[in-house]
Amino acid sequence: MGSPVLFFLVFCLLALFVHAADLYKVLELSKSASEQDIRKAYKRLSRKYHPDKNKDPDAEEKFVEIAHAYEVLSDPTKRQIYDRHGEEGLRAHEGGQQHYANPFDMFQNFFGGGGHHNQQVRRGPSSVSEFEVSLSDIYSGASIDFMVKKRILCDHCRGTGAASSDDIHTCSACGGSGVRIMRQQIMPGMFTQSQVTCNECGGRGKVIGRKCPHCQGNKVMDHTQHYTLEIPRGAPEGHEVVFEGEADESPDWEAGDIVLRIRSKKERGGWRRKESGLYWKETISVEEALLGFERNLTHLDGHIVELKRQGVTQPGYVQTIKGEGMPLFEGTGYGDLYVEYNVVLPTEISPETRKRLLIAFHPETHGAHSKDEL
Repeated sequence: MGSPVLFFLVFCLLALFVHAADLYKVLELSKSASEQDIRKAYKRLSRKYHPDKNKDPDAEEKFVEIAHAYEVLSDPTKRQIYDRHGEEGLRAHEGGQQHYANPFDMFQNFFGGGGHHNQQVRRGPSSVSEFEVSLSDIYSGASIDFMVKKRILCDHCRGTGAASSDDIHTCSACGGSGVRIMRQQIMPGMFTQSQVTCNECGGRGKVIGRKCPHCQGNKVMDHTQHYTLEIPRGAPEGHEVVFEGEADESPDWEAGDIVLRIRSKKERGGWRRKESGLYWKETISVEEALLGFERNLTHLDGHIVELKRQGVTQPGYVQTIKGEGMPLFEGTGYGDLYVEYNVVLPTEISPETRKRLLIAFHPETHGAHSKDEL
């Protein structure tokens, strides 16, 4: 990536073409999106397409579009004008010279200085959870909606804890430095000085005159957020899906990630999986074990697999069916299906059946006697 000045020149050229895009579509939002939705979308997309992180040739232009869309839609006045009259209305409102903010400056301000200059920003804790899904969802791929309870910056005060910007004052005790110098006498004529955190402002250098009525000065609020988990076909056990920057928010840190580890549900008597292989136990009768059979097995996605055996099938025999296992993750083709056969014996047999079995298994002893009876 070149210098910020060079990028800004490129940005100004690209900005001339941004007006052709629907700003809501740029942020992947509908026109009914709330202020919080707009902020969340910018947070997610600006990180995704930041040129320092995304090396795709089109990422730079996308980053510009995202910045401009956020600049307009996050401003209630500009958004109202845009909704009614589009980009032409915005230019008319600004005297024909529409102003474009530098997207890197906007990124830095939004993330507290963590933009192009790579300043170190304290990062909050990430949330890691196990997420159990059915094996059929992993086989076919699925989209699963879920809710997460977390803490977000207060929409009213934007995490300052104050009712308005006029209610934030420089701490008079420390002069805004956040620290105070303590002078202590250790003996006559000899003093020592130490620097301590200001107890009036807690080291922030600012004090709040009137607390925000929405969060009662807590700066953050409880919130339940809706997410959609996209499960890729054939995802391995423990596969992690990361929602970047979606963990608890705080004015003191950049939000961490929500990390979900996908696991298949353990279901007794059902399908089992080992890497790309699928395992199934099929129960057959003595007759089928001896004479053979044809059966249909309904697979995880509903298609039919034919189970066919001729002759004798021993208890515990495992039949391998090629290409009927799990989809190969991030590849083509499928693993194999392994069917283990369990032979069930009857609890009792009739005298007639017993006689026929004796003849079948001991013809030398019972065969002649049977002919005499006939």
